[in-house]
Amino acid sequence: MNFKQLEAFIAFMNTGSTIEAAQRLGTSQPAVSRLLSQFEDDLGVPLFLRRKGRLHPTDQAEILLPDVQSMVLGAASLHRHVNQLRLGGRRRTLLRVQVPSTVAQAVMPGVAEAFLDAHPGVALEVLAGSYENGEVALLSREVDLALVRSPAINTGLTMMLELATEAVCVMPAGHPLQALETVASADLIDIDLVLLGRQRSLRQQIDHAFRQQRMMPQIRAEVHSVEMACRFVAQGLGVSIVNGLFAHLCQDMGVVCRPFRPRIDYCLGMATLAGQAPDPLVPELAARILDAMAQRAGPNAFTSVASNIGNAAVPAGLQP
Repeated sequence: MNFKQLEAFIAFMNTGSTIEAAQRLGTSQPAVSRLLSQFEDDLGVPLFLRRKGRLHPTDQAEILLPDVQSMVLGAASLHRHVNQLRLGGRRRTLLRVQVPSTVAQAVMPGVAEAFLDAHPGVALEVLAGSYENGEVALLSREVDLALVRSPAINTGLTMMLELATEAVCVMPAGHPLQALETVASADLIDIDLVLLGRQRSLRQQIDHAFRQQRMMPQIRAEVHSVEMACRFVAQGLGVSIVNGLFAHLCQDMGVVCRPFRPRIDYCLGMATLAGQAPDPLVPELAARILDAMAQRAGPNAFTSVASNIGNAAVPAGLQP
């Protein structure tokens, strides 16, 4: 019996599907099935019934679930205490947050400085990664807070605050497209493009917009973050279509944003693990991050959709 088996068991019991459990753990469905089979063999107790190619938990599995959950929570607590010791001793509270790399670079240094000045007994760990990785990190208790897409791919997450934005066309200052109030896909004929990778959901929507116009986008470069796209644009390598909030965070690079048409909406959320009260400082950290994004990006970059932050001091401009 090992820790990965325990995680796979909990993920399966919570989702009822090996496919959804694999998505939650950031692994493959065959890997989850193998871990569950090994767990059952190691315990010597029938945990699953196999009917028409699907697994169904037995009464024994339901009885064992609370004990397995306690073991995983205990391991997570041990890991947290080890990190606390590593970052300055047992009296220091460790908070961990994951955000997309653009937010990590543009916003988090200022947020960290103000937050840590206000709470000297806290250590802050900031991770940069994709929305999907943020969900997995929350579900595996590797972080306390993450900025992810809303609705989330996985179940088991709570959105403390949600915000909406839209896709924009980013161009160098002085580009001919700057004269337009909005930029449509038809306006980009024979214009070099710097686009996010094909695996991104926004990229799929962009490709669909071009197909509707029976156009083939003239792609000069593919990148994997909004910040990198804006740097390429500022360098004169083309124009880009990206998340409007993140693009506005990069305006100091010398780029200009115009709404893209057809409109592509984006909804994001500051998420925590459902069913588990976060550290009391987590809502404040979430509010500080959103406040910093609002101040840097400007009032029109996004709108607040809903708040579940509770009694935390949410900046007035972010109230839903």
